[in-house]
This record gives sequence, structure tokens and C-alpha cells, in this order.
Amino acid sequence: MLPDPEDVSRFSGWQPATEAGRYLKHGISSTQAAPYHPAHSRTRFLMQPLTARIAAVLLIIALLLAQSAAARTIRIGIDAEFGIPGSTSAQAVHHGARVAVNEINAAGGVLGRQLEIVLRDNRGVPARAGNNLRELAADPDVVAVLCGKYSPVVVELLPEIHRLKIPFLDPWAAADPITEHGYSPDYVFRLSLRDTWAIESMMRHAAGRGLRKVALLLPNSEWGRSNLRAAQRHVARTSGQHVVAYDWYNFGDRNLSLQYGNLRAAGAQALVLVANEQEAVVLVNELAGLPKHQRLPIMAHWGVTAGRFFELTREALRDVDLTFVQTYSFLDRTDAPARKLLAGLKPLTGSDAAREVVSPVGVAHAYDLVHLLARAIGRAGSSERAAVRAALENLPPYQGVTRRFSRPFAPGRHDALGRENVFMARFAADGAIEPLPGARRP
Repeated sequence: MLPDPEDVSRFSGWQPATEAGRYLKHGISSTQAAPYHPAHSRTRFLMQPLTARIAAVLLIIALLLAQSAAARTIRIGIDAEFGIPGSTSAQAVHHGARVAVNEINAAGGVLGRQLEIVLRDNRGVPARAGNNLRELAADPDVVAVLCGKYSPVVVELLPEIHRLKIPFLDPWAAADPITEHGYSPDYVFRLSLRDTWAIESMMRHAAGRGLRKVALLLPNSEWGRSNLRAAQRHVARTSGQHVVAYDWYNFGDRNLSLQYGNLRAAGAQALVLVANEQEAVVLVNELAGLPKHQRLPIMAHWGVTAGRFFELTREALRDVDLTFVQTYSFLDRTDAPARKLLAGLKPLTGSDAAREVVSPVGVAHAYDLVHLLARAIGRAGSSERAAVRAALENLPPYQGVTRRFSRPFAPGRHDALGRENVFMARFAADGAIEPLPGARRP
């Protein structure tokens, strides 16, 4: 069906904007022109050669499609554990991504289009995460999806991510198999910690304190098994340090005294704890009630920074020696990217104070990932997912907030951070996360 010639005339030169100039294009003055009537315009349009009419219609369609494409946003999904009571990890990822999106949109967006964040809540449940991923992938405007902290969720999603062929960006989950899986082409890109690096850092810290006999307390999940394998590799190539025992717990356990007692009885001098905040709260409060000589120093994975852990253990931490791994701290940062990110957080959280940033690694990692994604879309010249995936592997140097990236990702290397980014930290009296004195920070 042909469009109304009144619409065609706006694009084909038949109807100038003013009545006086209506026919000047054809050398006829307004006083000579016959009175305008819509039927005359329709007649003239229909009297044009067929090719001219087709060209006019195609021009209209092209212009309308261009306007429609410019009006559509490029959407970025975030599917994480928002609904878990006390969660701060998902919120931190959202805050970092939101600041980056705000900056990019203020600068004109990408390819003339604005970015938009779409949130989904998987509550840490793999089946729910799978449904959310399929829903997001069904939207052609969703270019990529960011995840939350739960490694078991991400590991279980790997087949579906690669079946759907959607770029999947990891700002927190640390299990080694997330980027060691054998799928090709690889659609998973991580800017975060790896369990291997976390274990190495915790074990080195224990060794530096003269603690050679180490026990592991692990979740009965892929995250726990990933850390056990990393610890076994570490001691196999490190002389003078041993894993004397390890034990398991299940998510949601409310008593860990039996496992702890068994590990201590095995002769452990230090405990490597792989836990999120819920189970870590249980253990630390139990240890605080023990005599001082029965309290082992704890070197913990960073799950303790992903919720209300400090709030629920504030008193116990006065009596328990707890340190943990981190990859980024806002404290003492004076560089421009850090100042810019802190300023962008203020409208979202009400504060731009470095000591008040909650779950800082999630904020910083998500911020850098979204900026890298935007650069990949620009480099690809399209929001088509396969093109963006390929562009992520070939990005030029980028100065992020977490580090300067000479090449963030490459074929066969989808981890943007490295061992050199990992350091040990502890909670200060006000709850701020402080790097240990002398900790290496890039």
C-alpha cells in the first residue's frame, strides 16, 4: 500500500513549508498558482513515473527506519542476586555500571544511541538465572549481560551462554572454570579475581606470617572445588607449606563448629576460608566465643565483603584475626578515573567518600567492564553480538579505574586482571576496607 502523498511530499520536494513558496520550485509565482487542494497533490504523485514513486517510498522507509534505530536504546542486562536479604554485591555491580552508562550517555552514547540498563534478579538460583538469561537474549536490543557474585550460577550457565551466543561480562564471580571451559568462540569476559590468584595470595600471606600448616574450609559447590584444586596446585609447587586438612559446608549452614574443630585438630596453624557473608558470619561469631589460643588466624576469600558481614560481626572482629583478598580500593586514590567514579556514585548512593563505598570491587569492576563494552560496540560499528564479542578481543589500550589495560582481552585470554592486582586487606573500625600495610596495589 502506498503512503499518503501528503506524507511523501514532505520528503520529495512537492510541498514547501510556506504557501507563498509552494510552487516556486517549478518557476510559478504564488499569484499564478492555482489554489492548493490535496487531491491535486495526490494526482501529481500518481502521475509520476513508477520508478520515481518507488524511489520516494523507499526514501521514506529508509528515513523512518533510521529514525527508529536512533530512538532505540542499546540495552545491557544485569542479572544478579538482588533479592537476597542483605546483598550488596549485586547493588555494587549495578552502581558501577550505572555510573559508566551515565557518563557514556552524557557524551552522546554509542553509535548515536543511548545505553540502557535492564535489571533481573536471579536470587543466586541457577534455574532462575537461566530463565533470566534466555529472556534477556530474546530482546534483540540487549547486547550483553553482566552477572553477580555466585560462581556456581555462572558455571552452570556456560552452555546456555554459548548456545545463545550473547556476550557475558563477569565483574565478580571468581571460579577458574568461568574462563577455562573449552567453548569456542568464547562469549565470557571477566574483569575480576580468579580463585587461583585468591588462593595464592592467601597462602603467601599465611607463609609470610610463618604459618606453614594451613586448613581449608570450603562450600560444597563448584566454587569450593575450584579453590581446592587451586590450593592443591599451589602447595605442589611451593616448598615448606602444606594443606593439612580440608572440610566442606553447605550454603545456609548455621553451625560450623564441628568442621572448625576437626580442622584445628588436624594441626592447622591458619584457616583459609572460602565463604560468602552468611556462613562467614556464623564462623567468625563462633570463633569469637572460643578461648584465644583456640582461634586460628583466618585468610578469607572476598565473599565476606559482599553483604552485611561487618555489621553482623563488628564486635567479634575485635577478637578474631581476619584478612581477605581484594583487587581494588578507593582509599588514597587521587587519579582522575577514581575521582570521576566517586563523583558519579554520589547521586546514586548519597556519598562520594572513598571510605563509604560498599563492596568496592563490584563497583570498580562493573564500571570498567561497561566502558570496555561501549568501546567494543563502537569498534564493531554495530551492536550485533558476534561483532561485539570479536571487538572485545581486539580493544586498544584503555585507562580504567582498576588499572591501565594495554589490551584488556585477547583470543585465549578472557581475564582482564592479573595476579598483580590481588592484595590482602582487612576491615577498619568504621567498616571501610583497608589494604594491609605494604600491600601491592596496581
